[in-house]
This record gives sequence, structure tokens and C-alpha cells, in this order.
Amino acid sequence: MKLKCNPNLNGILPTSAQEILWTSLAIRAIKKVTMAFSRKLSRRRFIQQSASLAAAGAMTHHLGLRASIAAHPSQPPLQEFGYADVTLTGEPHETQLHESHTVLMELSEDSLLKPFRQMAGQPAPGEDLGGWYHYDPDYNPDTVGVGFAPGATFGQWVSALARGYAITGSAATREKVLRLNRLYAQTIAADFYTKNRFPAYCYDKLVCGLIDSHQFAGDPDAFSILERTTDSALPHLPGKAIEHGQRWRDDPRVGFTWDESYTISENLFLAYQRGAGSRYRALGIQYLDDAGYYDPLAGGHNVLAGRHAYSYVNSLSSAMQAYLTLDSAKHLRAARNGFDMLAAQSYATGAWGPDELLRAPGSEDLAASLTNTHWNFETPCGSYAHFKLTRYLLRVTRDSRYGDSMERVMYNTILGAKPLLADGSTFYYSDYNFHGRKFYKEDHWPCCSGTFPQVAADYRINTYFHDAGALYVNLYIPSTVRWTHDGAQVSLSQASAYPFDSAVKFDLTLSKAAEFPIHFRIPSWAIGASISVNGKVAVSGGPALPGRFARVRRTWKNGDRIELDLPMPLRLESIDERHPDTAALVSGPLVLFALWAQMSTQASQGEITSFPVAPPAVTADQLLAARKTGPQRWQVGVDSGELTMLPFTAVTDQQYSTYLILR
Repeated sequence: MKLKCNPNLNGILPTSAQEILWTSLAIRAIKKVTMAFSRKLSRRRFIQQSASLAAAGAMTHHLGLRASIAAHPSQPPLQEFGYADVTLTGEPHETQLHESHTVLMELSEDSLLKPFRQMAGQPAPGEDLGGWYHYDPDYNPDTVGVGFAPGATFGQWVSALARGYAITGSAATREKVLRLNRLYAQTIAADFYTKNRFPAYCYDKLVCGLIDSHQFAGDPDAFSILERTTDSALPHLPGKAIEHGQRWRDDPRVGFTWDESYTISENLFLAYQRGAGSRYRALGIQYLDDAGYYDPLAGGHNVLAGRHAYSYVNSLSSAMQAYLTLDSAKHLRAARNGFDMLAAQSYATGAWGPDELLRAPGSEDLAASLTNTHWNFETPCGSYAHFKLTRYLLRVTRDSRYGDSMERVMYNTILGAKPLLADGSTFYYSDYNFHGRKFYKEDHWPCCSGTFPQVAADYRINTYFHDAGALYVNLYIPSTVRWTHDGAQVSLSQASAYPFDSAVKFDLTLSKAAEFPIHFRIPSWAIGASISVNGKVAVSGGPALPGRFARVRRTWKNGDRIELDLPMPLRLESIDERHPDTAALVSGPLVLFALWAQMSTQASQGEITSFPVAPPAVTADQLLAARKTGPQRWQVGVDSGELTMLPFTAVTDQQYSTYLILR
């Protein structure tokens, strides 16, 4: 039988045959585009070839999807390593962890407990932290500013400290976690919830802090404090998930409709899994937002438009925990479909949600956001939600595209964020405006000050996974992972200048020889990737195809070296199909940001400002001919001179543009 390029063959051909067919088609299309890019392209031809590349990408996406669907029923989820099992040695990951951990360790405990004590009617000594953390009984709940969410980030900070203890083993860190939990326990009162605009939101963060204190800091009282917290909170929460903006309390003011009960199932299910009791399994089920969100998503209906971006993406992790806890296929479908719908409205950086809103399919909103806002992505909160979702999906499906997405968001958003400062100054939004810059949020201690240190701790658990003796390498970060396999003590260390260089080296240390497979994520853009062991090409699961995990299985010996090469061709990615001439230059996982002359008028605190000068005119050929002139610097020759391109991690206070207009 002669095979033709027909998607309807799916389900007729054996999986292996389908994969061979789709792989050959994808490689053929990718080679065609790559060869075309090596020649000078007219604007029209560039657009045509971009369409071909998009088709090739769809083929490789289809291949990865087919593989994950076939693998899921017969394979259990991949497992995370413990925080202490992975040591990171690269910048800027470790800098973010150290700096944010130091800020939390130096915060006054009286200051941290002040809003809880005030709302409970107790004496509240100590300095007020101010910002969102401040409690003001006369605050206007319909506004955002000082006093917006008193005490809301406390649980996240306790969580981050507990994770920090799991990483460092610092006795001082554990002691602070235990002290904070016990001081908080003295303040537990119904008034914290009756006086709070965000009772479910705050309860969710407290649950997270307490279950992490139990799991990672070994707090023997964490579950008993959790029980008291739950008893105090439940009478003041809605009886089910309430959509954002829907009134459920007697207070008629709009600010009292912004609570996020639809996100809390994830931590309730985790509490159950970690031994807090069956009560939390039942509560996790009770607060699943099925009718309004998960049911339509599971059925393939895109209901994202107009929803608050961070919280509704975050709630997809509740769907994943429903799958992991209840074996609910519906919730897995909802999360997978939700991710695909989110990816379809994402920037080249992997980020999403301009002005904190999800957008309608095919709308002009993403392109319009390059000129009408500087609030393009709620960075620490958004990346925290994104990392959790992609980590869960990767573990369950073993589909490498979730690792690709995680990597893209990591390098192009949160790793380039300004550091959390001791006064509560927090990097909140990534700015993708044509006249972009980095800035702190005007209000101190916002929600992103809670997720930032959690993100910094979690780079470790995003980097490696394992299953039945197999190791999966997801992120390429200088690091070491340690484990035991069949009585052998094993460690794998990786070193590289990735993503600024294509070569990644891995060295194995074993107490005795051991046989097991290692799977390496081959990004979808890494055409021509190769893997060698001790200088010899060795991939036991077939060629190192882009968009897959490549497997190397052998009997490993102490001192074995693995060398991975991930070619990073320059490519252009348009903002959307309607605006193919509005494109970002990308190298590997990195978006390259264009620097151009500073204007006398700057955007301050994200305020939209009118600029008299447009970014320089540039062609596709000029961008694709960019020269690397330093470890993190590219130069593009344009008609007016030289245009400097930097990754987000290298941008400081310069004005930049994420996208350029091709002529």
C-alpha cells in the first residue's frame, strides 16, 4: 500500500509507522525551510517559508502528541527528585535563590504576623511591612494599592523557606519556619477571613505553607495547625468554586468578588496525598471548577477569553492534581487542552496574559499589546503557574514539548527579572511593548513577592525526573543530580554555557557499574542534534529527533562522559498569523531583544508613554544574518548602522523591543 500525507491515517497505521511517516515529513519540511533561510529571502518569500516552517512544527507537534497519548495508559507518571537531590551551580538560578532567601530570612517575625494579629484584635508590635501586606480596616476594596491583600503572601513565604531548608539543610531556616508557624497558630481567628477580601486565596497560601513545612522542614505540628486553619476558614469560604467577579458574599462592593476559590483544589489534594487526611481529598473535589471551566475545556471548548490570566492558568494545576489523585481522565483532558489554548495565544517568550487577561482565539489583542500596554506578563506568578502546569503535564505524558515551554518561559521571563528587594520592591510585569524596559511595581509586597522565592527554589525539581531506574534530563542547567540504582550510588553532573552555546557535557560518577537508560529532551528547534558517549555516537532509542526525548541505555561506568549538541539556528517567530511582519528573533530557546537609542522620555512604573521614534526598520534577511559578538550579545547590520540584540537575562536598564517590524 502506498502511504500518502493524510492525517486521517491516524488510528489505522501502527504507532511506529505513524511516527516514521510524520517524522520523515517533518524533517523534509524543516530541511526545505532551513535551506531557504540560508539564501537571501524577499519579504514575501520569508512569509511563505514561515508558513512551511509552521506546518513542519505542526507535524512534529503531532508526532509528540501521538507518542504521549500512546504512552500514557501503560506508564505511570514520572517522579520528581527531592530538593536536596539536585545541586545547581549556574547563574542566574542560584543568585535568585540566595537573594530571595536572604530577604525572607531577614524579615521581622513581628512584621510578618502584624496583619494577622491586627485582624484578630490582638496586640501587634513591630514595623508594618506596608504595601499589599498592610492591613487597613478602612481600605477601599474596589482599588488596588497599599493594603490590597493583607497577610496574603505569608503562606508562600513559609513555603519558600521550607523548600529552602530542604535545599540547604540550614538549621536557622528550619527554626524560622517552625517559629513562624507557631506564632501564626496563636492568631488563628474567624475575623481574619470575615475582614479579608480574599479568604479562599489566603487560605490556599496558608495550606501551601503548612503542607510544605510538614513535607520539607519536618514540622511535627504543621498538620494540627492546618486543621485549626481549615476549621476557622471553611465557614467563611463559598461552598463551591466561584468564578472570578461573581458575587457570593453579602458585601456588594466589587473588590469582594475577586477571591480565587477556583484555584484551591491543587493544594487540598496535595495535603491529602501528604497525609493530612481524607478531609482534604473531599475538599479538593468540592472546589473543582467543573461546570464553568474544566468541563468545557475537557470538551475542547475554549473558554479562556476574558479570564484573569494567572489564576485561571494556575487552576489548571488543580485539574492535574485531580487527575493524579482521582485518576480523572476528564481533568487531564482539561489541563492538556487548556495548555494548548494558552500556547496559541502566547508571545515568543512563552509568556501570556497582557494586562492579566487571557484572550480570545484569533483576536488582535496580542499584537495590540505591543503598543497599548507595558503590562504584558505577570512574571513571577505567571511563571510559577506555568512551571507547575508544564511539570505535571510532562510527568504524566512524557511529552517533551512541555519541557520546551517551561524552558522558554524560564529563560525569557523570570530569569531576567529584577531581584526581590528587602523593602518589598518586586518585579511584577515583563514588558513587551515596542518601547519596553524593566521596572519594579509601584506597590511593595504584591502577590509576585510570594511566588518569586518559590520559583527560585523550584528550578531543581524542574530539571530532572525519574521512573523505574530511568533518568530524564529536562532542563540544561549546570547542576548535579544524585540517586541510587540497584545498590549503586550514582551522580550525573552537567556543565555548559547553554543556552548561549549548543554543547552540554555530562559526567557520570558511580560506585559500581550499573545499567539504566537516560533520556535527554531534544527541543523542537534543535534540528541535527547529536549525542555521544565517550566520543562515540550512541542513542539506543533511534536518532535524536527534535521534539522528543532521546534515550541512551547502556551499562554505565564511573567516569563515562556524555556530550549533547543542540544546534541553535536563528529563526523568526511572528506575533500571530495576522501579523507575520511583526516578528521576534530567536536563537535556541532565547528570544533576542533589540536595543536601540534611549529616548528622553521613559516609561516609569509601567505607565504607557508616547514615544516619538519607532524602532529601526529591519528585514528578515538582516535579522537572520545576526552575528554573535560576545557570550550574550548579537549584532545585526541595519541600514542605519548596527543593532544590538541581547537575551532578557542580559538586559539591564536599556530600552528594548521584543518584536520588530519587518520591511
